Amino acid sequence: MLLPIPDVLTAEQVAQARKLLEETPWVDGRITAGHQSALSKDNMQLPEDHPAARQLGETILEALGRNPLFISAALPAKVFPPLFNRYQGGQSFGTHVDNAIRQVPGTGHRVRTDLSATLFFSQPDEYDGGDLVVEDTYGIHSVKLPAGHMVLYPASSLHHVRPVTRGARICSFFWIQSMIRDDSARTLLFDLDVVIQRMNSERPGDANAVQLTGVYHNLLRRWAEI
Repeated sequence: MLLPIPDVLTAEQVAQARKLLEETPWVDGRITAGHQSALSKDNMQLPEDHPAARQLGETILEALGRNPLFISAALPAKVFPPLFNRYQGGQSFGTHVDNAIRQVPGTGHRVRTDLSATLFFSQPDEYDGGDLVVEDTYGIHSVKLPAGHMVLYPASSLHHVRPVTRGARICSFFWIQSMIRDDSARTLLFDLDVVIQRMNSERPGDANAVQLTGVYHNLLRRWAEI
């Protein structure tokens, strides 16, 4: 499932983040790439331990914790601390797949990367190129979203970032370990949750919605890993 999630951050939060990112030094993005990915990765990245990265990461995590669409779609168990990258001057990232396990720097914690997320800080008209292209069983999708919006997709997907030929593409990227490891099961639960929410909105107190809610939680109970 590939899902755009609008308005994760407000316009004010994006503006504050952009100001902070402009004042912070960037380093070669290959510092966080695996061996294979490093061969095709060409971008700049905010150092993971920089105070600005930690501050903005906390802002993103707080926003995600209040976002019902994200919670419904991801069913998050763990979220890797958000990272930040910048592409400009022809930089790109060739086709790759994300590492299955990520170690949280400075800790003994590991995150299984069930889902990948890209949160945009640049508006689409600020740069040319830079599309995130995701390839999977559901087809090939090109993604370029407004600032403050995010896309969620299976980390098992092949994906790449097209060269940025004008301006700069600034994003945050990170991974989620879901309580539901299997993407098809997670998609089924998401679709069921959407229907239940719609029924509760259109027909409050409907007995069918109550029954479907029971089905949802019984499936979640059967599949969840916590």
